[in-house]
Amino acid sequence: QVQLVESGGGLVQAGGSLRLSCAASGRSLSNGAMGWFRQAPGKEREFVTTITWNAGSTAYGDSVKGRFTVSRDNAKNTVFLQMNSLKPEDTAVYYCAFRKTAMWLSIRRDEYDYWGQGTQVTVSS
Repeated sequence: QVQLVESGGGLVQAGGSLRLSCAASGRSLSNGAMGWFRQAPGKEREFVTTITWNAGSTAYGDSVKGRFTVSRDNAKNTVFLQMNSLKPEDTAVYYCAFRKTAMWLSIRRDEYDYWGQGTQVTVSS
């Protein structure tokens, strides 16, 4: 089992920045991958980014490329999502998720095994 706890959400003006954190506990994260997804009201959960735990390989959704950056601190079992140049359309609940295998980078939410409870990000115009 892996427990994931997100933090860092809040209200920010358009053009501003936020940094989300996801602290993981439980089983070893080695050979796995962490992902961030988001879900706006009335919309499906959308892939944001993913990072492999060992090598740090990353992938990003088209809507956040160049604005968001994912990183991890292996010693603290924590993954971060730095969000810059935020737009109102970034408003959503942001979830972190863990995949037990990182043999490939996945953007599919059904390929993630564990999920956090989510943190709300609201961007005002």
